[in-house]
Amino acid sequence: MKKLSKCFVVLSFVVVLLAGCGSPANFDQSSLRPDIDMLAGVQRAVEEYQKDTGVLPIKTRDEDTDIFIKYLIDFDKLVPKYIGSPPANSYEKGGIFQYMIWDAENNPTVKLVDLRTPERMREINIRFHAAEYPQFKDKVQEHVYTINYENIGFEEEKTVNSPYSNNQLPFIVTVEGDIYVDYSIDLYNYMKDNNLTAKPGDDIRELLVDNFPVVPAYSLPYTVDENNEPIIVYDPLKK
Repeated sequence: MKKLSKCFVVLSFVVVLLAGCGSPANFDQSSLRPDIDMLAGVQRAVEEYQKDTGVLPIKTRDEDTDIFIKYLIDFDKLVPKYIGSPPANSYEKGGIFQYMIWDAENNPTVKLVDLRTPERMREINIRFHAAEYPQFKDKVQEHVYTINYENIGFEEEKTVNSPYSNNQLPFIVTVEGDIYVDYSIDLYNYMKDNNLTAKPGDDIRELLVDNFPVVPAYSLPYTVDENNEPIIVYDPLKK
């Protein structure tokens, strides 16, 4: 398979780092958990800011930025008038979460992005793109593969802690060399445990957004097949 270009490698690396660059490696344990009161406090501050200014307190991002990291909250706009300081578990305070706004146009709701994910992705991304050829392993579906960790210098498969369960979530890679988290097992278990069904074409990641404080960032879209089981939606020609 043709070697990925250096330009694409750099571009992929930048995308991976959009939300996580520079986040601390050693986190205080109190910063590792979503906190209902902290979320509520930021939600109130966002609503008051929007009422006063008519806009949301968000950082400027490119229009095509992934929806789960697109509307990151700019605490410089909220402190100190609307909130005393960023939450203790926020990136700004050394925590693992970036606070973001979901459904910004219709119902702005404060959610969290877990920064442990891009940290681990960065580690994998560097080695994956340093290899002479793309190190794909098993086909997950058309255009999506698992990663050959042994060939890029890892002794074992890399995973990340799920923000929704006790699962360790694997990473997958597209034919274009973009690395993502695979939330299939969490989606499957959540739908099964709650006896939920979806229509093919629905993006079932929204089930996680609606029911948990942390969004499934750095993921491909998912829908269901004829058996109501999660499948990845990806076609490089339709990006």
